[in-house]
Amino acid sequence: MVFKRILGSLGMGGPSVDTVLSTPACRPGGTLSGQVHIKAADYEVEIQRITLGLVTRMESEHGEEEANAVVEFHRVDAAGAFRLAPGQDQSIPFQFEVPWETPLTSVFGTRLHGMSLGVRTELAIAKAVDKGDLDLVTVEPLPSQQSVLSAFSRLGFQFRSADVEHGHLAGVHQRLPFYQEIEFYPPAQYGGLVNEVELTFHTDPWNLTVILEADKRGGDAVGRFTVSHDEALATDWTSQVLTWLESLTRHHGGFASHHDAHGHHDSHGHHGGPGMGGVVAGAAVGFVGGMVAGEVIEELFEDDEGDEDDGGDED
Repeated sequence: MVFKRILGSLGMGGPSVDTVLSTPACRPGGTLSGQVHIKAADYEVEIQRITLGLVTRMESEHGEEEANAVVEFHRVDAAGAFRLAPGQDQSIPFQFEVPWETPLTSVFGTRLHGMSLGVRTELAIAKAVDKGDLDLVTVEPLPSQQSVLSAFSRLGFQFRSADVEHGHLAGVHQRLPFYQEIEFYPPAQYGGLVNEVELTFHTDPWNLTVILEADKRGGDAVGRFTVSHDEALATDWTSQVLTWLESLTRHHGGFASHHDAHGHHDSHGHHGGPGMGGVVAGAAVGFVGGMVAGEVIEELFEDDEGDEDDGGDED
């Protein structure tokens, strides 16, 4: 028995965890729920706690170099200390709120290439922590965000890639240490002027901030809109984005809307819940070009130091 306890402290023959999500898809500000199934060992184990953490891959700049690593950005305890008797399996239900700033991983039912997010389950036993389970989570846009993305599709933007970058957005009360950038190729008629457009959302329970940045000849141009979620659903985003694009052809500055002046979103020098809303029929046409359908590369989270495959082919 003593030998088995020693093996258990080394992670050999000890209890194991399997987390099953009842809601594998969610939206920013929504909830995730499920159960943590614990398979007992054949000896008594003192469980110190069971913790759930939301993890994603974040890019950061160090001088001239870029690095990326899996980071945990939200953490909740599913259970405190308890004893697990030999052979006595247990299931522990949980439910927790997803941060409003959680990055998106899927648009129009198709996964964004470059994005993966998961719930990692940690089982703490006798001062040892076993990060024994990871479950991938799909984060879909809020209706307010969807209305902007639908406008991008109608205007002919082509999705390029998405990532999460370390830093803070100027002018917003940001709680997480990163923000998401969704990169697009511009409509064909602007191809000679604009190389790409980056879309960043910041959301809280009340407002949606939309930040657009165009990589164009003569420098970057930034546009910013801040509206309530309800106002976002009533806004003609096709006209707003088109007006901003047209402004790029007339002068070198960005676009200042009547909602908010344009500004930068930068801390590291790289860049200057409502109900479900309807999606315009055919809005996904064109947008999904360049996106990767199907399974996420689960190996992305198996090694925090591993590199993600940047290729555009499906796995």
